Amino acid sequence: MHDGIVSRYLNRPLSRPLAAMLAHTPVSPNGASAFTLAFSLGVAALIALGHGVAGGIGIQLASIIDGVDGDLARLTGRTSRFGAALDAIADRYADAAILGGMTIYAARFENWPHAEAVGGLALAGALTVSYSRARAEGEGLWPIGNAGNSRLGSMLAMLATRDVRLLGAAAGTIAGQCYWTLFALGVASGTTVVVRLLQGRLANK
Repeated sequence: MHDGIVSRYLNRPLSRPLAAMLAHTPVSPNGASAFTLAFSLGVAALIALGHGVAGGIGIQLASIIDGVDGDLARLTGRTSRFGAALDAIADRYADAAILGGMTIYAARFENWPHAEAVGGLALAGALTVSYSRARAEGEGLWPIGNAGNSRLGSMLAMLATRDVRLLGAAAGTIAGQCYWTLFALGVASGTTVVVRLLQGRLANK
């Protein structure tokens, strides 16, 4: 588990009590993962329909409840590799839905050109930054926790986590600035991937 700064100080203090309450119910960790995905799809629909404030709040709520499945699994002793894989896959679909909703919002309600292309950039970045991390860890290229022991790498390791990206998406959506938020997310994710690859190359010469 790699908690970012938002998850550590905001999300987990809220998701853990929720998981503790659910531990005494029939709800399973996989069921919690499915609920989080369904909730995220609903949030994406809200954003696409133009409800920016409600949608932005929903993004952060989705980020908080995303931690419930893992917390619940650990509390009840039901951790599994399948559950971890299901959670990761559900997260990717949730990201795609939220970014898609933001793209539709930008195209319909903001007066900026090529919103679809900017949304595609953000989606590609979100998927690639997650894949690059998983692949690098799997190949043992470098320890993600310190990203090569450089100051830039450590900053990226802290800021490039999903919880931070979702908080940024939430803030931008609440402000009604989905276009520029998508642009910033795409550029930041792409930069993170490039820096990770360069550091992985330098660390494994």
